[in-house]
Amino acid sequence: MVGISERVLRLAQKGGWIGVDLDGTMFTYHGWVGWNVFGEPIVPMIERVRVWHAAGVGVRIVTARVGLPVTVNGKLALDHRERSICKVTGERFSDRMMVGAIQDKLESVRLPRLPVQCFKDVDMIELWDDRAIQVIANTGRTLADEHQALSEALRGKQYGMNQEGGAHETPATGA
Repeated sequence: MVGISERVLRLAQKGGWIGVDLDGTMFTYHGWVGWNVFGEPIVPMIERVRVWHAAGVGVRIVTARVGLPVTVNGKLALDHRERSICKVTGERFSDRMMVGAIQDKLESVRLPRLPVQCFKDVDMIELWDDRAIQVIANTGRTLADEHQALSEALRGKQYGMNQEGGAHETPATGA
């Protein structure tokens, strides 16, 4: 079972939400096939989203398949104009049509019709994305950098290596 941290639950109670990418994270992705064609569900991620949703944590799909909302009568709304053209099929589609197709796909795997957008905001708690590299706040260093440094440090200790990469000398014991 997927656990939910106290931090996530606390922030969700204040309106926070978790962003989840679509292609390559929720559903497999092996290249663009059509504007309304999605891959197979990635079951561990689908289950994770179910657990979050059941616990009352807001979840939004964050994807480049839709654009920024437009202002209609002073309010933000999905663009209903068919301005996008599928590079594979030549079909015209709108952001509203794309969101509908994504939400239909979510329902096909027994998930609710989650909000779909292309942007983060200050209330986003986490972003789950196959292309993201996690950076440690305020450092510019990645978790991969830290993991590699720790692995190298532990490897050195495990094999008795000194800081220059050579073996530690054992002091001679004389009689």
